[in-house]
Amino acid sequence: MIKRHHIRQFLGVADAGSFVQAAARLHITQPSLSAGIAELERLVGTRLFVRNRRHIRLTEAGGAFLTIARDLERGFRAADSFGRGTMPDWPTLRLGTLRTVAARDLRAVVEPLRDAFGVELIEGTDHELRGALASGRIACALTLLRDKEQGMVAHPLWDEAYRMMVPATHRLAGAGQVAPEDLASEIMIARRACEVLDDTSRFFTAAGVRPRFALRSDSDERCLAMVAAGLGITTAPVSLAIAGTVPIDVAGYAFHRTIGLLCDADFAADIASRDILRTIAARLNVVKSAAIV
Repeated sequence: MIKRHHIRQFLGVADAGSFVQAAARLHITQPSLSAGIAELERLVGTRLFVRNRRHIRLTEAGGAFLTIARDLERGFRAADSFGRGTMPDWPTLRLGTLRTVAARDLRAVVEPLRDAFGVELIEGTDHELRGALASGRIACALTLLRDKEQGMVAHPLWDEAYRMMVPATHRLAGAGQVAPEDLASEIMIARRACEVLDDTSRFFTAAGVRPRFALRSDSDERCLAMVAAGLGITTAPVSLAIAGTVPIDVAGYAFHRTIGLLCDADFAADIASRDILRTIAARLNVVKSAAIV
């Protein structure tokens, strides 16, 4: 018999896209979660997830079961609150966000959405967020936009360049543009979440620059803080610059990104009808202007 913990575990993995993250959110061990999902798959008679080393995604049957599971969980919540007054259906919006979006920019996007919806944030890479959109686990993603988007509605919000971030006291901080060779003796900090990490490696290798690394981290906050501390330099979108760091231009290093909301058609029409995009644009303008000052 399918029980509520099966539904919660299934939704946990579907929403997180990871057994590790889902186990942490559900406060159970990963082996217990894996066993629960395996039991659920035995009960329904089919596989619900495709598992590989790097990604977890729903099978076709899993996508169909997702709608049933959400309906069941809403029913469980309604039963829990029966007799205690009407409880709101939360969340009404699952919003995916790129991990490398600066906190102040994310806040400018989330606040107008929070005024209209109950929001749950789900972090991920661009690849993970697109998978979540395709499977219906999220309705909208704040992520990288491509030149041509297929099957989704894209609302560009800002475009920014990647720059080398150096300490404010660095010898090249006021140099304007520098050649790649000028960085040959520098110690680097690798932002593992960087979308152009491989491109950056190829760029410097082609220029004959093979730096040493003082830190490799998934945390942008830590990487930029260590740049400010003088531990090394790193590449980052200009929006991630913090006090104590200075972005410098490297000749030929011309990477940039466009960040925007990627939504299904229904949600895109909803936020457009509520004029939410205009509010987001206005708040981002204030944030970007303050950052320049």
